[in-house]
Amino acid sequence: MQAEYINPFIRSLRNTFQTMLACEAHRGQLSVGLGAPTDGVSGVIGLSGKARGTVVLNMSPQVALKAASVMLAEDVTEVNADVLDAVGELTNIIAGNAKAQLEQYDLRVSLPNVVTGNDHRLHLPSDVTPLCVPFDCPWGPISLVVGLAVVQEPVHTG
Repeated sequence: MQAEYINPFIRSLRNTFQTMLACEAHRGQLSVGLGAPTDGVSGVIGLSGKARGTVVLNMSPQVALKAASVMLAEDVTEVNADVLDAVGELTNIIAGNAKAQLEQYDLRVSLPNVVTGNDHRLHLPSDVTPLCVPFDCPWGPISLVVGLAVVQEPVHTG
């Protein structure tokens, strides 16, 4: 995966957190791979089109609770269906905004899935090299994993 593919997702995450949640997200050092098993709540979205892959937004339970509280305009104190829906919606918004910046790939975005629990492992397609970007915000840690590979079109001869 080329680093320029991830920049629209980084911009989208920062913009989404700033505009929707009034929360500054500060980017950490980009790394290759999924990283360690994740805790908390992960929103997962598939991408297809002239490129294919996966976007994962992972956040600690504290960040998920605070984000849901802001989105719902009420104090949410436990990870419940509303929190899972909020994380799924944030993942959808981030992927959708990034998709608009990657028009050349004619991307389609799947419905979000949300995974919770300690030490959950995510697996991306074997031909996709994911890039992981950690973020820190006043509420706690966030990570964004994007694995995107350009689909090679068949060569027609004759």
